[in-house]
Amino acid sequence: MYKLLIVDDEPTVRTGLSSYFDWSSHGIEVIGEADDGDVALAFIEQELPDLILSDIRMPNMDGITMARQISATYPEVQIIFVSGHDDAEYLKSAMKVSAVDYIFKPVNLQELTEVIKKVVADLDYRGHEQRRKEEMRSKLKEGMPLLREKFLLSLIGNAIPKHNLQDRLAFLGLELPIEASYWIMAISVDDLGEVTALRSEVDRQLLWYSVLNICRELIDVHMSGYAFEHRSGEFVGILRTEPLADDAQDAANVLLALAADIRENLERWLKIGVTIGIGDRADSLAELAQGYKQAREAVTHKWYLGKNRIITMNSLENPESDGGGSSKFDPEHQEQLVSALKAADLEKVREVLDLLFSDMNRNRTAGLKYGRNVCLQMALVVGQLLMELNVQSPELESAESVLWEALFEQETIGEMRQLIESHLLSACDRIREKRTGKVANLAERVRAIIEHNYADGNLTVEVIGKEVYLTPTYVSLLYKQETGQTINEYLTQVRVERAKAMLRDHRYKFYDICYAIGYTDPSYFTKLFKKSTGVTPSVYRDSHV
Repeated sequence: MYKLLIVDDEPTVRTGLSSYFDWSSHGIEVIGEADDGDVALAFIEQELPDLILSDIRMPNMDGITMARQISATYPEVQIIFVSGHDDAEYLKSAMKVSAVDYIFKPVNLQELTEVIKKVVADLDYRGHEQRRKEEMRSKLKEGMPLLREKFLLSLIGNAIPKHNLQDRLAFLGLELPIEASYWIMAISVDDLGEVTALRSEVDRQLLWYSVLNICRELIDVHMSGYAFEHRSGEFVGILRTEPLADDAQDAANVLLALAADIRENLERWLKIGVTIGIGDRADSLAELAQGYKQAREAVTHKWYLGKNRIITMNSLENPESDGGGSSKFDPEHQEQLVSALKAADLEKVREVLDLLFSDMNRNRTAGLKYGRNVCLQMALVVGQLLMELNVQSPELESAESVLWEALFEQETIGEMRQLIESHLLSACDRIREKRTGKVANLAERVRAIIEHNYADGNLTVEVIGKEVYLTPTYVSLLYKQETGQTINEYLTQVRVERAKAMLRDHRYKFYDICYAIGYTDPSYFTKLFKKSTGVTPSVYRDSHV
């Protein structure tokens, strides 16, 4: 219902207008009456009406004066004048103060009805527009984070709007002076494939949300700026120091402290590693794109510097570089490698690898792709040699397939070195075993290690992998291919069988059995035992009295 105030110095007119017109049929409720303009203003301050039906001539404050004050303070209020004086000047004044209409006394109900219909239609339209604007403002408010992120992306993508830049910054609520000292920080999640592989889409989005929250909180602690997600697994910080802390060395210290805090907190709370690249200082928003390019380039150099590091442009200087061309896996290197493999000389193989990878480290501009290609060429040499010596095996053939896939997933030269070294050492073992007639497959070797060391609480896939010269992922995959069972499943099986034997002997206490088979947490052992046998250790012991 719209609210109506009737203002007239004649009581009979007020009563007539209030009582003899069906206001409710038009969606209007009469909320009060006033006998003068000043009385009406006091009433309006207490309860704001939507519509005022007012006389023009009144003793203390006339309708025109009242309407001017109402229009100045409450421009949305609709005013209809009613007067018994056919005065053209008053009519002009009424229109100047935004009166919506003018009715002469005595009031004709049909005329009043038409005017009220028009006013109500206008009020309905204004209400609809107001609701629409409020809805748009609400949607705009909800979408503001997305608009800010889109704008920040444009800053690092060299797509800064040339017109009304200051207005856009103000509209988005971004405190980014056009001319100021800025730094760009690129935060890249290490081992992205592994981090995302076992997570659902919901879990991935929650993880990225958590990363962003940590970055933003720490930026607020150390300096000022904004953080946002650029692509999956990569986050960008646009950072600015306070004007009084603009000294280059001070800024560098603050940046490194912030980067170290981000890296430490992400590892502590989210159990993920990140490599952080920091570009050189930019002196305006227009230079942020170059700063991002430098920060991103710094991150890519983790292929030889290693993961979980903070890399600045200064740290990319390479005093060891001879300035020459890229190292190559040339015939001389190939011959050295083949010779070492034929002799099954593990140390010689490592020497050749040291030579190749030190060359790659000196020639860093070759990049990760080149390092991967060298490793693939070595894998091809190994495969060809094994065929020539007729010592190829299903195990090594599977290992070679796994190696090819794994090389494309690695992010650093160190990881690739570990993979190819494991493969080469396995090939050496195969050649030596074939030559001596002592062929033992991987599954038998893994089982032997487990059966001799199951009581060691520190026995893990990583430990087993080192014993057979394979990476944890590599040995797990090969063992599963050969046996259909994971290494941890076999380790649990051996421990449970040993526990059964000890449980049947009542001389052993339960916690002694737990420690004797490699577990330090009795409750964890109980869960594993029940999962494996269907009963708890105590039930099992009671059934074998």
